[in-house]
Amino acid sequence: MNLTNFKSLWRFNGGIHLPGHKSLSNQSPIIKAELPRFLVLPLLQHIGVPAEPAVKVGDSVLKGQIIARCQADNCDVLTSSPIHASSSGTMVAIEARPVPHPSGLSAPCIIIETDGLDAWVEKRPLLDYKNLSPAEVRQHIARAGIVGLGGAGFPSHMKLRPEGINTLILNGAECEPYITCDDRLMRERPDEIIAGAEILRHVLGGAKHCIIAVEDNKPEAFNALQEELTRRHAHSDIAVIQVPTRYPTGGERQLIQVLTGKEIGRADLPARFGIVMHNVETAKAVCRAVQYGEPLVSRTVTVTGGGVTRPGNFEVPLGMRMADLLAQAGKIPEVKRLVMGGPMMGFALPSDDLPIVKTTNCLIAYLPHEVKILPEAMPCIRCGACAETCPVNLLPQQLYWFAQAKEFKKLQAQHLFECIDCGCCAYVCPSHIPLVDYFRFAKAEIRAADREKQRADHARQRYESRQARLEREKAEKAARHQQKATLPDATTVNDGQDKQAEIAAAVARVQAKKSVASAAVEAEKNTNES
Repeated sequence: MNLTNFKSLWRFNGGIHLPGHKSLSNQSPIIKAELPRFLVLPLLQHIGVPAEPAVKVGDSVLKGQIIARCQADNCDVLTSSPIHASSSGTMVAIEARPVPHPSGLSAPCIIIETDGLDAWVEKRPLLDYKNLSPAEVRQHIARAGIVGLGGAGFPSHMKLRPEGINTLILNGAECEPYITCDDRLMRERPDEIIAGAEILRHVLGGAKHCIIAVEDNKPEAFNALQEELTRRHAHSDIAVIQVPTRYPTGGERQLIQVLTGKEIGRADLPARFGIVMHNVETAKAVCRAVQYGEPLVSRTVTVTGGGVTRPGNFEVPLGMRMADLLAQAGKIPEVKRLVMGGPMMGFALPSDDLPIVKTTNCLIAYLPHEVKILPEAMPCIRCGACAETCPVNLLPQQLYWFAQAKEFKKLQAQHLFECIDCGCCAYVCPSHIPLVDYFRFAKAEIRAADREKQRADHARQRYESRQARLEREKAEKAARHQQKATLPDATTVNDGQDKQAEIAAAVARVQAKKSVASAAVEAEKNTNES
């Protein structure tokens, strides 16, 4: 298959067209954010198990130095990713701080006071990576702390096992409104994105096909990538494909269906179909890690909305306070609402005193008139609009009824966890029912019940193991007593023999003393006679 002739596209069910609001932030080049005084780096910035501190308070650290390691020698064991210092400075605390999460809770963080030098640790690039095995390059990527930078945060090395993979897809669709960080990155650094694609192909055992998917509302990005391919003479190996602008085309399974026609269920992994997908910024991070020896210490963040006077895209050190970044973008006091991510799948933040993390791709500062106040929800009229727009072919109306009634078993039977929380159903609902909120609540309740069941099962297993151990020890003790009770004569004989030996020894001692005394008397008598 020659990828330059790859023209056939499919479409997924449902989806919607949304106002883009892209021009607010996609008109100016990426700006390097000013280095803040403090960096707050949560130990969990990825899907999986948190990293554990590798430094202590008072230590001096350099940019790119590992400050938190995976809890196992191999990150694959626990699905984890290390954390690196995003600038040089001094460790001042390891403590719980608020983190950007829908729960609004705090989590363990490492706090660095920067020294303003931004001095790098010794970089160790893999300049000859093509002469190394895929496993060696994959481990280098794992040590660099690279995770999915499209928003999911899944450790990237976990998706780089070469068995049966023949197609690599780089996702540059960026379908949510307002977000433009991938667009600007594709325009400005197409060389690093394509270099990253070539590295990823090597790690995947030389994946035969590589496709970079770009929505057709980003012509500048498409042209920049095409020009870079022409410069590299790589058209036969990598294809840049324009896909229709429709939300949520950027979803993993939706984009795979558009490009290949393959429908992948939630229970399946794309790897089973020979496909691996990474975000374009993830590919750029892989390039920086392998060719320049730089771990993941910064990312591109869109700062936009009516609440900032200088919207745009910034290269931001991880751990920078959102308040400092918003100040550089010209935040105005009238901001009513701050959202991390896009307006459809993002979530509102309680404050801007939170750190930028690996999964922060966008901050939207809304003014009061931009905040959409939904009317009070009305009863469902069974119009079916939600089912028509669902990109994963669910029945949101039925899911809503079961979620409202807390009938969680029926929800699971209706494939609740197939839902990708895209918000299409709520967007088109004429009754203004916050359907996604109900689905997220139900998922959280089911997960909590599953965790409680697991804890209960674990506690039961521990109790049963303890009871079995006590019964075993009791049986062993009884067996010892029984064995002792069956050997009384031998014990008595041994006791008698011991006593007789003691008496004989005593008599011998007395006789010895008498002999010594008699000898002494006889000697004295002989002395007197002489």
